[in-house]
Amino acid sequence: MTQPGVIPLVHERPGHLIRRCQQVAVGLFLEHCAPFDLTPMQYAVLRAAEARPGIDQIGMAGLIGLDRSNAARLGAALEARGLLHRSPDPADRRVRLLRVTPQGAALLSAVEPAVERVQAELLAPVAPALRPMLLEALGAIAAAHNLSSRAPQRVKTA
Repeated sequence: MTQPGVIPLVHERPGHLIRRCQQVAVGLFLEHCAPFDLTPMQYAVLRAAEARPGIDQIGMAGLIGLDRSNAARLGAALEARGLLHRSPDPADRRVRLLRVTPQGAALLSAVEPAVERVQAELLAPVAPALRPMLLEALGAIAAAHNLSSRAPQRVKTA
């Protein structure tokens, strides 16, 4: 017998549940990080630029699984806020190289406790012993279907 309010061919499907979890994750991030005026994707762009100083904008997009047009839009917005520096590549002036500014680094440092609270709250309903398995399963799904996504994660090895 189906629970009231549950549509079996929707609510019990992994795709629907993953989409709902994404909505929850974004909602928690925006709630906890509101004082920092930062979205999850802006955070990811800044973290990628911090981890790989001088990475080109397209490489950064591939690193975090972001389409090129959104990467350009987010990069420009972060640059306008003084959090990210985008400079032309001397070898190809169409290419933008990214570096986190001191203000961006300070923001990342300040926001990290809130981001950690988001992760803890998101995983709170899952028993601690099951959390590594959940993360492994989500990683396996993402990796197996990476190339069929709208913005595949592409990591340059060289």
